[in-house]
Amino acid sequence: MAEESLADALGSTLGADLVSAVDVPVLDSAAMDGYAVSGEGPWAVLGRSFAGHRGPVARLRRGEAVEIATGAVVPDGTTAVLPHERATVSSGTVYGGAEPGRHVRRRGETTAAGSLVAHRGSPVTPALLGLAASLGLDTLSVLRPLVRVLVTGDEVVRRGTPRPGAVRDAIGPVLPGLAAWAGGRCAPAVPVADRGRDLARELDAAAGSDVVAVCGSSSAGPADHLRTVLAELGAELVVDGVSCRPGHPQMLAVLRSGAVVVGLPGNPGAALAAALTLLVPVLSGRAGRRDPAHTGGRARFAGTTPPHASDTRLVPVRVSRNLAVELPGSGPADLSAAAAADALAVLQPGRAPGRVELVELPR
Repeated sequence: MAEESLADALGSTLGADLVSAVDVPVLDSAAMDGYAVSGEGPWAVLGRSFAGHRGPVARLRRGEAVEIATGAVVPDGTTAVLPHERATVSSGTVYGGAEPGRHVRRRGETTAAGSLVAHRGSPVTPALLGLAASLGLDTLSVLRPLVRVLVTGDEVVRRGTPRPGAVRDAIGPVLPGLAAWAGGRCAPAVPVADRGRDLARELDAAAGSDVVAVCGSSSAGPADHLRTVLAELGAELVVDGVSCRPGHPQMLAVLRSGAVVVGLPGNPGAALAAALTLLVPVLSGRAGRRDPAHTGGRARFAGTTPPHASDTRLVPVRVSRNLAVELPGSGPADLSAAAAADALAVLQPGRAPGRVELVELPR
């Protein structure tokens, strides 16, 4: 749990019940522009009172009034506020009908001190931020798990046009948006060379975070060191590969510190599928909110991709009128279809796709 300013807390989840320490309003105040009056009219007008300023009198006697602005504290003895549009003023006297108690916001009427205003686990929305500010708060205790991103690969460059033999990092830019969608936040990505000792050093340095996303190095090639390094660090390997296409070489492990390591494939399309499979559920769980990717949505599949004999296929689709239309270009190295998709259709192995489950994509 972290303490974040109201300016930074939007999109997080409340880490503790929000209890008001003050009454709102803190004193009886005017709900409309008009005249604070005492007793029955007509009333002699004693002056003007503005929000944030001391009024001309602390107490009204019967037959007295002060012109008052919305939000200004009403004097003691006020029985009602007579709105301007219902008042007639002549020679310092105001006339009209004022129903007792009308247009006066009583102390604690909106929120009483000690009352519960939002439960732990509530999403921090713009309205909740305004509510917190009205209670006099400057910070909130929130759940927003931190993701450290390690991008492996000697061939990976992070800026500009890749030279021959190099590739641009297309996974790192995907993860901050996914993390925010799931209620977390990403630290800036760290490049890691294809050496086991370098990966071990960076994993050890990231062990204090909630989640570590390792891009690449989760397969079984000569430059894929994640499995070996996790064993050396004494991590518990929970998931070692998932039977899906794309995204099979994904991993999930827990370091001794409690940090969760999610290993993502090096191909961008496969990495996105793996992130939706493991990273987003882990983050949303740690953020105390529902998994936004797996909502139980379903639609009828309209496409040509056949089911695999043993693996689940994840196919980018556009969803319209309960129809999931397959998009072209959905290989493990390709993000063009995913960039235009609403969701990934889940094609179960060995079964003709009819009505399929949908894995949502952030919009």
